[in-house]
Amino acid sequence: MSIAPGTRLGPYEVVSPLGAGGMGEVYRAKDTRLKRDVAVKILPASLSSDPERLRRFELEAETAGRLNHPNILAIYDIGMHDDAPYVVSELLEGETLRDRLSEGPLGPRRAIEYARELASGLAAAHEKGIVHRDLKPENVFVTTDGRIKILDFGLAKLTQPDFGMSGATNLPTVPPGTEPGVVLGTVGYMSPEQVRGAPVDHRSDVFSFGAILYEMLTGARAFRGDSAVETMNAILKEEPPEPSESGRRVPPGLERIVRHCVEKNPALRFQSARDLAFDLESLSETSSAARTRVLPSPSARRRGLFPVLAGLALLGIAAAAGYLAGARTGRPRFPTFQRLTFQNGTVFFARFGPDGQTIVYSASWDGAPYQLFSTRPGSAESRTLGLPPAYIASISGDGEMAVVLNPTDVALGAGTLARVPLAGGAPRPILQDVRLASWAPDGKNLAVTRMVGRRQRVEFPVGKPIYETEGFVNDLRVSPDGNRIAIEETLAHTYTGGTGWIGFLDRAGKRTTLYTGWVRNCGLDWSPDGREVWFAIPDPSGAFRDFLASSRPGTTRTLMRVPGPVTIQDVSRDGRILFTRESARLSARFGAVGGKTERTLSWLDESLVADLSRDGRFLLFSEVGGGGGSRGAVYLRPTGGGDAVRLGEGFALALSPDGTWALTMDASTPPRLILLPAGVGQPKSLPIAGFETYYFARWLPDGKRIFFNANPAGRAIRCHVLDLAGGAPRAIGPEGASCRASSPDGKLLALTAADQSLSLYPVDGGSPARPVPGWPAGATPIQWSADGAALFYALSSDIPGEIHRFDLATGRSQVWQQLAPGDLGGVQTITSPVITPDGQIYAYTFARLLGDLYVADWGSR
Repeated sequence: MSIAPGTRLGPYEVVSPLGAGGMGEVYRAKDTRLKRDVAVKILPASLSSDPERLRRFELEAETAGRLNHPNILAIYDIGMHDDAPYVVSELLEGETLRDRLSEGPLGPRRAIEYARELASGLAAAHEKGIVHRDLKPENVFVTTDGRIKILDFGLAKLTQPDFGMSGATNLPTVPPGTEPGVVLGTVGYMSPEQVRGAPVDHRSDVFSFGAILYEMLTGARAFRGDSAVETMNAILKEEPPEPSESGRRVPPGLERIVRHCVEKNPALRFQSARDLAFDLESLSETSSAARTRVLPSPSARRRGLFPVLAGLALLGIAAAAGYLAGARTGRPRFPTFQRLTFQNGTVFFARFGPDGQTIVYSASWDGAPYQLFSTRPGSAESRTLGLPPAYIASISGDGEMAVVLNPTDVALGAGTLARVPLAGGAPRPILQDVRLASWAPDGKNLAVTRMVGRRQRVEFPVGKPIYETEGFVNDLRVSPDGNRIAIEETLAHTYTGGTGWIGFLDRAGKRTTLYTGWVRNCGLDWSPDGREVWFAIPDPSGAFRDFLASSRPGTTRTLMRVPGPVTIQDVSRDGRILFTRESARLSARFGAVGGKTERTLSWLDESLVADLSRDGRFLLFSEVGGGGGSRGAVYLRPTGGGDAVRLGEGFALALSPDGTWALTMDASTPPRLILLPAGVGQPKSLPIAGFETYYFARWLPDGKRIFFNANPAGRAIRCHVLDLAGGAPRAIGPEGASCRASSPDGKLLALTAADQSLSLYPVDGGSPARPVPGWPAGATPIQWSADGAALFYALSSDIPGEIHRFDLATGRSQVWQQLAPGDLGGVQTITSPVITPDGQIYAYTFARLLGDLYVADWGSR
């Protein structure tokens, strides 16, 4: 079946053929709606009668359509043409990895880059419950700009039962143009469990990944024989030669990763593609890290180089840690890493017990309240300490725990400081409004950080203030000699970090600064001998954390570099570092008020909701994580299903009443307001200046004006109205007040003042502002109802979140809709709620922070 150029398949106009194979014919086409080039794969009618080919074709479309990831071929649409099914995908320019390998093996750096992206794409599929099962160089595409794309999910297996599909049968790999079930040529990438016909899971893809990586490095297949049977026998019984035996230069860390991937027993392989990607990210920094030779603290004990890792093989991270040279021998040494926690949730604080083996940590597993747990290296299990919600602050040398009970926020809030024996017992409250605490070496006195109004005060001992700041003290630790307190401070209350300093205070509060710059609550502690402060900071890219040591200003040395984000929790007496590794995501959710289910509308890794169209059919959002790039990206997505459309760079603010324009802020300094077309058109920059940044914006109902919150240079935040036809912004209300909602007729704006009161201000001036009695403290208005009778609002920090309806006439509030993802594991905040004027459609963002606990150990000789 040949399709002539110019033929229309729904909205897609065929331009030219691209190729053909056993799964159909592929054409270049034009999407006439969005004016973009696409690829259309069509299964000819003569083949669509073949149930097996049709099943694989439909499965590929369905499974790939569930995945939104930069390293997986994007599926845009499906349809029928003359009784033949077709699937529409992004159009790729480049070559398959098979074509690339026909030119010879890759260098280590290029192989690591390709492997890292391939592992990242696999991790995204596995986390959706999808196993590829046919991974091979033919199904990996290298774009002209060097990006990796995973193709062909025609043999994929859906492992999550809620997808409503049974597992597909284990079919062997087949090259294009052959009959299903005939094993030819590419059998060398099957896992042992596939060869046996046994059930497979995501670890089968890890094996295939290892075979591909082996071939990228050596130019030869890991498993090969003169026939398919001999090749399968090699997969089952033989070990491939070490990649370095090929005569190619292969870094030892990369060779270990290959060996770990192609273990015969799935339980001995990497247990997730995410962990595999983590190791590869580490190796991508090997060369730069290896150029930095660093010395371990001379007091750190020396043990064997390679103790067995439990739970997670993080050997690759050792390469990223750099060469740790002995002071006398100069021989390179690497840390080993042991994972200590394995559940779904977040670990925030952790400390070593006096014996150096007991570890107490604070965690929320599977959405439950924060509790205290204890574990030991080598144990996969943790036990709860049976205490009220709390986090661990410090453990004294004689086993007395200092805990903070019922904190207002486990990351930033304060609570009641209490003492409780590690051996067991009830907490004994000591002090209110405490955030941080650290035992002195005598086990009798504590250094604490207390909230005093909006300021933070360091006391040492309790009751003796030595330091006070309007900034934010992220961490403090008393030195082993009891005479200094290590401090990390940022200049503002923030989860994401900011400008600050790291150093120490003496007992009189005199400050010594060891580091100034960007800090992000990455933790610190003293070296075992008390001569240095060990701390972590983000590298300029934000992708890694550098573990540094310093004893005096200007003398910083590197301990190791690891992929971030990570946080130092504690340092043992023998120099082991206890740290948490976090994974954060922002996800967008959408639903109908009163409905029983919500849908996730996230696109990449950090989707931040900005606005809904008035009819609820489209969601405007930003991608603010790695997927959005350093300058952010603005997307518009149909809420009823379909792909997100990238409108341009920047950060989304508002959607015009008619849905044709998106108001955005770009990443320049100072930022500009930009109008991006939602369809055909050119971006427009709004000719206004003099503002340091913009915080919030919306269109007025007439579609001719916007209102926004911004702070003029050197001034406080203020509400402004701008006529898009021209003119300067006009201030509404006093400084310090912000506007969040417009009345349906566009005559009034609802402004919240610094004291959290709400008033209604006329847009065009004239009559004075009208206070709104009964407005709840801490409430943020998010929408004025279409009938003008009510304001919808949300309260901060609620989990689950809630949208409330406030009746302007009576001053009464009612819960309108609860906001909660089905899985609350690791959910930290629910933010950016939006709702349509009729109060029927809503969306919001939730932040999920997942974390696990690790120990880094350099060992000894």
